[in-house]
Amino acid sequence: MLLDADDSQLVLVDYQTRLMPVIFENELVIANAVRLARMAEIIQVPVWATEQNPDKLGPNVAPLQAVIEAAAGRTLAKMHFSAVADGLGEWLRPPVRKPAQGGNARSLPKHLQKAAPEEEEGRSMIVIAGCEAHVCLMQTALDLLEEEFDVWVVTDACSSRTERNRDAAFDRLAGAGAELVTTEMVAFEWLGTAEHPAFRDVQSLIK
Repeated sequence: MLLDADDSQLVLVDYQTRLMPVIFENELVIANAVRLARMAEIIQVPVWATEQNPDKLGPNVAPLQAVIEAAAGRTLAKMHFSAVADGLGEWLRPPVRKPAQGGNARSLPKHLQKAAPEEEEGRSMIVIAGCEAHVCLMQTALDLLEEEFDVWVVTDACSSRTERNRDAAFDRLAGAGAELVTTEMVAFEWLGTAEHPAFRDVQSLIK
């Protein structure tokens, strides 16, 4: 199965100012997170971010925060390691539509009743990346899988303080049913074709 931009949402987990300096390959990880957010903005994929205990760990790093804001993204401050426990799942799911009031009285004959609007399905593919891979990223991704989202983990935009912890997280996530991808995989699957109107803009981000 390939990613579908129209069914995708991007979640960026805890790229925070007091955390990133101790993260393995932090410069590459931040650069790829920024690329993901820029691609999402260009292709109009919704962007969400989280910050773990921001009073202690600070906000997300400035280059990434700027792109999140440019994409009209929202940032969830959290204390649980899994962002789902602090409400991320509700952000990712659309509100349930309620039947319109009036004009659908049950007393009318069935052929004159208006059909109740269907519940909006929303976007089920969650493209997720973040730090630390074996803590907040992994716990959030596992909870999203439990919530029956399709989860795609962008490996080159994730890391931990140690390479071993990062890789252990990837092994566990793959075993749980998450798809492991790279930033370039996301880019070209979201585009789908070289004729996509955003092809050149996205291609320029990954050259």
